[in-house]
Amino acid sequence: MASSKHSFGFGVMAIIATLIFTISFPAAVQAQTLAPAPSPTSDGSSVDQGIAYLLMLLALVLTYIIHSADISSTF
Repeated sequence: MASSKHSFGFGVMAIIATLIFTISFPAAVQAQTLAPAPSPTSDGSSVDQGIAYLLMLLALVLTYIIHSADISSTF
């Protein structure tokens, strides 16, 4: 029984605090509209970076294949 009184008292205090805050700071309660985000621009650098990553991956795979084949050349 004592816990329900505490929760009821807490609810009443929360409502009172909200009303006081709303009356004291009306500008803080109003919704603010944000400016729209700028549209994304692409200068092609992300495409270039993706191609570079693919070429590095290809070089890594080829290096692994060549070294795993254990081809010994006589020069």
